Amino acid sequence: MRILTARIANHFCRARNANPRSRNFSSSNKKDDLTLEEEAERKIGWCLKIFFAGTATYIGYQFFPYLGDNLIHQSISLLHVKDPLFKRMGASRLSRFAIDDERRMKVVEMGGAQELLHMLGSAKDDKTRKEALKALAALSKSGEAAKFLGSNGALSIVKSTPNSLEDSDISTYKSNILEKLVEKNLAVSSN
Repeated sequence: MRILTARIANHFCRARNANPRSRNFSSSNKKDDLTLEEEAERKIGWCLKIFFAGTATYIGYQFFPYLGDNLIHQSISLLHVKDPLFKRMGASRLSRFAIDDERRMKVVEMGGAQELLHMLGSAKDDKTRKEALKALAALSKSGEAAKFLGSNGALSIVKSTPNSLEDSDISTYKSNILEKLVEKNLAVSSN
């Protein structure tokens, strides 16, 4: 086996260095020193890299949802599913999306706040209640969204939500929402 390997290596080494004198007379420019094969390999390598990057971008746009309205719509449709896991996923996505007043109002306009209230009212486990309250707490940071929640009975739904002995976050979210709703109701009634 060693003999065969030595012969193959010797054969390929001779093929590379077939004309050793031509190296002595080459120019000092590095581009001229590259053989035709090395330059072709380099160009083909770049073409392949660009092709694969373009293909990955195209596939990404086809398989992953666009950010924005489509993401909100998909998150709200997850709230319609009967499985609590999907409801929690939808509520979690909405709470992460509601980072400024414009986005919070977009969630409210698309019906997300109403669906979160339905989800909270029908939740049977603490994890689902927690995610619904977390999303409602994120939405209630906006004054307009808090007014909408107050006008749709969020105060009574949140008050009727049972506290959890295992998860203290539920009572924290609940108190934050109640505080915002009472604050907005007082501001509306004083005007």
